[in-house]
Amino acid sequence: MSEHDIIKQTRLPVTVSGMVRNLRKLGIREGDHLLVHSSMSSLGWVCGGPQAVVQALLQAVGAEGTLVMPAQCGDWSDPAEWGNPPVPQEWLEMIYNEMPAFDPAVTPTRGMGRIAELFRTYPGTLRSEHPQVSFCANGKYAEYIVSGHPLTPQFGEASPLGKLYAAGAKVLLLGAGFDSCTSLHLAETRIDRMPTKKMGTTMLVNGERSWQWFTDYAYDSGDFDEFGAQFHSEVQHGKVGQADCKLFEMTTAVDAAVQWLPKHRHFI
Repeated sequence: MSEHDIIKQTRLPVTVSGMVRNLRKLGIREGDHLLVHSSMSSLGWVCGGPQAVVQALLQAVGAEGTLVMPAQCGDWSDPAEWGNPPVPQEWLEMIYNEMPAFDPAVTPTRGMGRIAELFRTYPGTLRSEHPQVSFCANGKYAEYIVSGHPLTPQFGEASPLGKLYAAGAKVLLLGAGFDSCTSLHLAETRIDRMPTKKMGTTMLVNGERSWQWFTDYAYDSGDFDEFGAQFHSEVQHGKVGQADCKLFEMTTAVDAAVQWLPKHRHFI
């Protein structure tokens, strides 16, 4: 949607102060640890764009809270599996040999949206060092949340998701759906008989660029929306700007998904 169309569909500009009021009404409090998945286009016309959204979220959790967003970069993966778009077979070896190493200070996000990409560069934001599925955090416990992110399992107990679960974090889907809810990948790591797969990435090993192969779970968000529909009663619904939003306790969602997923996935 063009900015012209967004303006036509917005009654009044969405502002920092207005978003903070909306976030408070939804149930976000100072001191919360908040994992956010966002869609900028869903908010309407925002005075200040992504910067205003990040400011509102930081104000909502306050100095005692921590704001977290995914900073995934799907480009740093096995090019043989790329499908949107795929690359020619004859390119693969060159990509394996030439792809720059993941750099948490430089490597951009992919598919995370404008808010998460700006948050990555925001003053005080720290980023975990996983070359494919890093997380960014800003606030009181940011360093703890992003430190020591293991290569595998990338969404396990020692990952930022595991730490947020243990800290009793909340999850905000800011105009996003459950298909974007990375928290549910933590549930997948807790399920017996989860399939695994070979993955690849380029990263620094002892200060040198190296292509690394590793084995992790075959994570799949394909049924997360279906789970979300069943989880509806545990969710607080409301508006931030014009965005339909969902807020819920991460522990409740992950625990419920651990029970739901094995009953509804044919391969588990």
